[in-house]
Amino acid sequence: MSSTTRRSLFRPCIDLHDGKVKQIVGGTLSDSDPATLKTNFVASQSPGDFARLYKEKGLEGGHLIKLGPGNDEAARQALETWPGGLQIGGGITDKNALSWLELGASKVIVTSYLFPEMKFSLERLRLLSTLVGKERLVVDVSCRRRGDRWMVAMNKWQDITDMEVRQETLNLLSEHCSEFLIHAADVEGLCQGIDEELVAKLGQWVRIPTTYAGGAKDISDLDLVERLSDGKVDLTYGSALDIFGGTLVKFDDLVARNAGER
Repeated sequence: MSSTTRRSLFRPCIDLHDGKVKQIVGGTLSDSDPATLKTNFVASQSPGDFARLYKEKGLEGGHLIKLGPGNDEAARQALETWPGGLQIGGGITDKNALSWLELGASKVIVTSYLFPEMKFSLERLRLLSTLVGKERLVVDVSCRRRGDRWMVAMNKWQDITDMEVRQETLNLLSEHCSEFLIHAADVEGLCQGIDEELVAKLGQWVRIPTTYAGGAKDISDLDLVERLSDGKVDLTYGSALDIFGGTLVKFDDLVARNAGER
């Protein structure tokens, strides 16, 4: 156990695409060429079914992500099933953020709105933070590796912005939000392991609750994230998880791990 008393936890997710719960290889999402999309799993259960499962297991702080259009009704269903239990992201702006909170989201998650013309706007961040309140705002700094740097990616991780994920930018963002969500888009959905270097850096840099997603393939990855980040970063599992058609990680084992039973 590290010197901190905090443990890295499993944080659940619901990814919506065309109104269904799916697990997608993050780097294959494309508006210009839908044929490139690689889908690992399409659920027969509804978004509400997953929200109900997370509620029953007491898994708070999960993220509900709308990947493109046609997902609003599915998102509403999940929020109605567990009001106050899920954060929502995907197309969040100053025009709709409050309405999603009113529909039951615990927090709103924002990326693309903060990067008009792919350039970071502190003005927009301040506006949204003032509008919904810092405590109800999550900034998604999902990123793609460019050389030895990680650059924030927007628009379903297709477009690289001018913001590098590093100490100074995370310090600035954390003045206006209460949490970070960070998908490592290059390894998202591949089940080939987490970006260990990024997780270790996040452990050095972050000052607010942070959830990492991308590549988790074994329950031991949760202990690895805890060790690398000194317990400062939580972990989301996707395609490896049995409730999403995976064979590598059992959902019930993660629930038990969160409860300190293993």
